[in-house]
Amino acid sequence: MNQKYLFFFLIGLAISFSSCYSFKGTSIPAEVDTYFVERFDVRSSSAIPTLGQTLSEALKDKIRSESNLKQNEEDPHIEFKGIVTDFYVSSEAPQSGETTAFNRLTITLSVEYIYHKDEKKNWKENFRSFSDFGSNVNLIDVQDDLIDAIQEEMIEKIFNKAFNDW
Repeated sequence: MNQKYLFFFLIGLAISFSSCYSFKGTSIPAEVDTYFVERFDVRSSSAIPTLGQTLSEALKDKIRSESNLKQNEEDPHIEFKGIVTDFYVSSEAPQSGETTAFNRLTITLSVEYIYHKDEKKNWKENFRSFSDFGSNVNLIDVQDDLIDAIQEEMIEKIFNKAFNDW
């Protein structure tokens, strides 16, 4: 007899949480089922020209793989726009003899999140990530790997801000 009450309690609990769904830690309102990621613009003169497309595709892949949202260019519920504003290398950890221990590639992406169902939830934020490489290494030789590492961290930050409000 107690199992019967437990069963109905669990069903009631499940129904009470049906206003939103959760998938891999995300919390997305049930009425939201579409998104669109505009190809990110590149405004940093030192960035590689394809960086905007690379970052926007990575965000699409993240949303596709970690939510049930469907991509829709026309009238999406959630929309992302972005601009690569900085792409630069800096010398870090100075050593004696006017050398540095390593260099740092830093990328900054300004992202605008538009929630078409409630404009109070819209936001615009800069996301900055970096990756270090040896001072004796040519940037061109490691650039793709550095961008991959930066991209992974940056996309995670954007996804969490949008869908976990971290």
